[in-house]
Amino acid sequence: MSDTYARSNLAAIDAAHHLHPFSDMKKLNADGTRIIQRGEGVHVWDNHGRKYLDGFAGLWCVNVGYGRKEITDAVARQMNELPYYNTFFGTTTTPTTLLAEKITAHAGPRFNHVFFTGSGSEANDTWFRMARVYWSAIGKPSKKIVIARKNGYHGSTVAGASLGGMKYMHEQGDLPIAGIVHIGQPYWYGEGGDLSPAEFGLKVARELEAKIDELGEDNVAAFVAEPVQGAGGVIIPPETYWPEIARICKARNILLVADEVICGFGRLGEWFGHQYFGVEPDLAPIAKGLSSGYLPIGGVLVSDRVADVLINEVGDFNHGFTYSGHPVCAAAALENVRIIEDERLIERVRDDIGPYFAKVWSALGDHDLVGEAQSIGLMAALQLTADKETRTRYEKPDAVGTLVRNHALANGLILRATGDRMLASPPLIISHEEVDEMGRIAKLALDAAWKELKA
Repeated sequence: MSDTYARSNLAAIDAAHHLHPFSDMKKLNADGTRIIQRGEGVHVWDNHGRKYLDGFAGLWCVNVGYGRKEITDAVARQMNELPYYNTFFGTTTTPTTLLAEKITAHAGPRFNHVFFTGSGSEANDTWFRMARVYWSAIGKPSKKIVIARKNGYHGSTVAGASLGGMKYMHEQGDLPIAGIVHIGQPYWYGEGGDLSPAEFGLKVARELEAKIDELGEDNVAAFVAEPVQGAGGVIIPPETYWPEIARICKARNILLVADEVICGFGRLGEWFGHQYFGVEPDLAPIAKGLSSGYLPIGGVLVSDRVADVLINEVGDFNHGFTYSGHPVCAAAALENVRIIEDERLIERVRDDIGPYFAKVWSALGDHDLVGEAQSIGLMAALQLTADKETRTRYEKPDAVGTLVRNHALANGLILRATGDRMLASPPLIISHEEVDEMGRIAKLALDAAWKELKA
């Protein structure tokens, strides 16, 4: 496809016609768009032939790696048999039905139903409505408010962006919408002060209890959080955090929602992030690793507690999308999940590549520019710092993170910068040698950035 047009023209065409998500378009057009042409394994190539190790798995999603012919063959077969049909009006398709069975088989005994969407953002909109419908159906219509976290991310639709706790998103479009409030995040390095991580984990978890008391238990529908915050900076909570959150939700009778869009399908070395932390949510939006990004698909895992009410009390749940359970996307996801099962990628992350990655990544914590190196499964962050001893941050954190990211990119490694945190989430198929390469290039980038900062 890329060869259809002169390579020199693609950036100009893009600048003339394509508005990018989360981008300063004026700056992007001036700098020129990077055009990725092909991928294989954990690598991608741009249209000038430059090779990059994709340390971010596309956008947290290409879990089984690029170039999996098994998935493209499954897509082609389904395209030829039935390219589309809806799941409205009492109908479904074979891959959609089989995918629902397959996903719930890995989600634990509480989850036996899934509602399909086209993305993680749609999945978050879906459970938001579903939670309110649930409480109304059992005679508690006042339970409408959802509590979320500052610096959390739950998509960019109106409800998704409102649930997320990112101020720069709220500033556009008069968000958040009514009925959503935010509490603190479990970010010990930046906000823990003199408390130990364990003490801080309890302190920030108990903000949920205080907020419920403030709002009134009869007015609160749910609490939503990512098992590990993704776009907010790979914020790995202290070990005391999730057990306390689960206790509070159960004691105060509010739904617990685990946003599994990033953490699901092996990223943490379990099928889902809530399983890693040992909690049992009532609802769980999913996407990304469900199809490894090969085709857009998402959904909501719905616990028996909620599903039974929807089925037996609500009747029509007046919600859904043209592409809910799209048969071709479902076929891609089915084959993707089969690969994860057959290649034992969950076990590999848990027992082999995850621990090896942690060893290589943690060594970067010795660098003068790094205050903390954290990882969990194949999800990781480097906290950049001006002073390791005092945890002092740079005055312009975005500039420092971008500096490191650009040096990594120049040396052939794709990382993400969120403020002064460098983020990584490579494909689950990454080899030991490729992890070593990630570590080597990341250190080169840190060295080059440190030299510039000192100068």
